[in-house]
Amino acid sequence: MRTLINLMLLAVLVMAATCYESHESMESHEYLYPFINRRRANDFIQADRRVEAVSQERIRERNKAPQERQREICEDYYPCELYAFRHGYAAAYRHYFGRRRTK
Repeated sequence: MRTLINLMLLAVLVMAATCYESHESMESHEYLYPFINRRRANDFIQADRRVEAVSQERIRERNKAPQERQREICEDYYPCELYAFRHGYAAAYRHYFGRRRTK
């Protein structure tokens, strides 16, 4: 009987130690209101900057440096890409596309 009481007391103590909710978890506002409305969720993003960033990216895509255009051309042609791995993209572009053959 005595061991049963000791085991019950031990079980209660273990349960109290593991199931105790500290004050720190109660301090957060997320505990009471886990969801925020859509307007507050999107407050930190300003539409003007987002649109401006997209337009700047589109401008950068249109105005590429000549080396970047040459590299993309070389990447699309597999033998040129293999040559570029060994000798570099500038040399590969010159090797495959540098001299234009005209009839």
